[in-house]
Amino acid sequence: MTNDNKKDDFIFGLRPVIEAIEAGKTIDKIFVQNALQGPIYAELKAALAKNKIRPNYVPVEKLNRFTRKNHQGVVAFISDVPFYKVEDIVPQLFEEGKTPFLLILDRLTDVRNFGAICRTAECVGIDAIIIPEKGAAPINSDAIKTSAGAIYNIKICKENNLAHAVDFLQQSGITVFAASEKAQKLIYDVNFSEPCAIVMGNEETGISKEVLHHSDEKIKLPIEGKTQSLNVSVACGAILYEAVRQKILK
Repeated sequence: MTNDNKKDDFIFGLRPVIEAIEAGKTIDKIFVQNALQGPIYAELKAALAKNKIRPNYVPVEKLNRFTRKNHQGVVAFISDVPFYKVEDIVPQLFEEGKTPFLLILDRLTDVRNFGAICRTAECVGIDAIIIPEKGAAPINSDAIKTSAGAIYNIKICKENNLAHAVDFLQQSGITVFAASEKAQKLIYDVNFSEPCAIVMGNEETGISKEVLHHSDEKIKLPIEGKTQSLNVSVACGAILYEAVRQKILK
């Protein structure tokens, strides 16, 4: 199955992608065919390096699934949502006198989960959502629709290494809580009222070992039924609203 019905979300071809980058378009993801060569590709490679855009190198079969047309070895997904860097956002929050309240999404791949979480996050006043450059759901029209447009009202930070981002947050005085079914502490047993970030993991595998290791506290929701886990967007909502409850009562 191809994605030709999503023409608004992606462009393809070497020259169109170069022009999009040079025009300042926000590149959500870019896929480049393995071992691609040639002078125009050299131009693309230079444009990517100049704009600090990291490509995903993939076999041609993956590109063919995006479009049946002549993609020339490159497909780029465009987002009209701007991306930020966490090292720029955090100092700004402190300067404004805010208590940073951040959300880290570790490799969530389901677009609708991502959109639903963005909607809840914006409602509870999350200052920014941090996602990895690779392995995350695309921020496309489906995500925007599911978020009811909330994505436009919340800052999205893309980071090359989430563990490094966690380290930066900790060095900035922000406590990082990782949601894990294997945690000992319930969400009601920790303090969310101070500067904090909450990590939610991949729908299937949860939070990566590296990010889990770097986090300050592991937390979980109580599960009383036979089903041992919640949908990630539902779990995220429950945790965020406990944090809001604590902030209100502080």
